[in-house]
Amino acid sequence: MKDSTKPLGRVSRRGALKIGAAAAALPLVHMQTAYAAGSLKLGFWDHWVPAANPVMKKLVDEWGAKNKVHITLDLLSSGTANSKLPLTQAAEALSGTGHDVLAFNTWDVQHYAQHLMPIDDVMDAQIKKYGAIDPMAQYLATVKGHWMAMPTSVGSQYKPSCARISLFKKEGYDVEKWYPNKPGNASTSTAWTYDLMLKLAPKAKAAGLTFGLGLGQTTDSVDWTGTVLRAYGGVLVDEKGKSQLRSEPVMTVLEYFQKLVPYLPADTATYDDASNNKALISGKGGLIFNPPSAWWVARRDAIKVAADCWTFPNPSGPKAKSVPYLPYFWGIWSFSQNKTAAKELITWLQQRPQVETLTNASAGYDISPFNSMHNFTIWTTEKPPVGTIYNYPLRPWFDAVSNVSGYPAPPHIATQLYSNATFNVMIVKLTKQGQKMKDVLAWGERQIESYVNM
Repeated sequence: MKDSTKPLGRVSRRGALKIGAAAAALPLVHMQTAYAAGSLKLGFWDHWVPAANPVMKKLVDEWGAKNKVHITLDLLSSGTANSKLPLTQAAEALSGTGHDVLAFNTWDVQHYAQHLMPIDDVMDAQIKKYGAIDPMAQYLATVKGHWMAMPTSVGSQYKPSCARISLFKKEGYDVEKWYPNKPGNASTSTAWTYDLMLKLAPKAKAAGLTFGLGLGQTTDSVDWTGTVLRAYGGVLVDEKGKSQLRSEPVMTVLEYFQKLVPYLPADTATYDDASNNKALISGKGGLIFNPPSAWWVARRDAIKVAADCWTFPNPSGPKAKSVPYLPYFWGIWSFSQNKTAAKELITWLQQRPQVETLTNASAGYDISPFNSMHNFTIWTTEKPPVGTIYNYPLRPWFDAVSNVSGYPAPPHIATQLYSNATFNVMIVKLTKQGQKMKDVLAWGERQIESYVNM
C-alpha cells in the first residue's frame, strides 16, 4: 500500500489549462447531508486506510446536521496512477471556482497560497488551546508570517523505522527494549545510529531481508534521504537561499551512501512509494522507513510478518535524531462562497475528540501536528505484537525532530529540491552510475542555481 505521492511541481498556465480539462472529466465521490440552510463543498483526501473514510463522512454529516449546512464531501485520491487531488487543485485555482475547502499535501500550500484565504485567527486559537505545533507544519503552511492553511491530522504521517524484530535480535539487538511500548527516556534509543545501520545492512542482505530503502524520485525515497542529511547537520540550501552542497556534512553523507548503497535492493534507484511496502509485506524486507500502512496491510495479508514488526524512530546521526514528516493541510479558497462555515467546520474537525476518532479509524496512521495529541490509546493497543506502533508518534523522550526534505531553504527553492529529488539523483549518479564526486557536485550546483533563479 502506498502512503504518499510525488508532489505537484509549479504549474504553467498552459499546463494548468490541460490539467483543468482533464480534471473536468474526472468523476468524484459525492456524500451529502440533507440540509440546505447553507452549503459547503469539501474536497478531502481519499484515505489509504479505507475504514477512515466512512468515519470522516459520519463526522461531517454530524456537524452539518447540527449546523443546518448542506455538505458535499468529495474524496480525492492522491495515488501516482490515479491522482485526482492535484488535478483538482490546479483546475480550481485556474478557474476560481470549485470546493470551499480542499486538501493540500506538503508543498501545495506554498504553490497555491495566492488563491487561499489566510486563517491566522483559526490557527492562533488552535495553538493557544493545544500548545506547540510541529515546526515543519508551520514552515509549510505559512507565507510571509500568515497561516494560509490548517495542518490536519488526516493523512499526515511520520516515516519512522519499521524493523523485523527477529532480524535485529539475531544480530544481538532488541528493538523492543530500545523502544518499549510504554513511557521511557532518550537513553533507551542511543544504540540505534546510522553507523549501526551501515553495519547491519550487509548482514540483512545476506539473510535475505534486505533493507527496503529506496533512492527513487517519489516521496518515500526523498523523505528518508533528506532525514539522513538532517541527522548529520547537512542542508543542500540554507535559509538564505545559498547552496551548501560542498559543506562537510553533505560530503560526509554522500560518502556514507557510497558505503550503504551496495547493500540496498538492486532496484533501489527505481523505487516508488509502493516498493518498500511490498518489500515488507512479501517477507523480504528487514527494515523500511514508513508509516504504519505497510504494517497494517501485513496484518491483513501476512500476519506472521506483521507480528515480527516493531516501529520506532529513525537512527540518530552526529547532529540529530530526525524523522521524516509528510503533513496534509486543509485550505479555504479565497473564492469560497461560505468562508465562515468553512472555518468553523475545519476547526471542529481538528478538536481533540474528533482527531482521536479519525486516528482510531485509520488504525493509528494519522498524526496530529500538535504534540499534545500524540498520546492516544490506539498506539498502545494496536497489535500484533501489542504496542507495535506505540513509538510511531514523536514521544517527548525521543529527543527527535521532524523533517521535511528541502528544509530550511526558502520554500520556492525547497519545493524544487523536493519535487526533482535532487539529492537522490546525486546519490544515484555517484553510487549507481559510477560518476565522480566532483562531477556529481557540479551537476547539483547547476540544478540549485536554476532553482534559485526561477
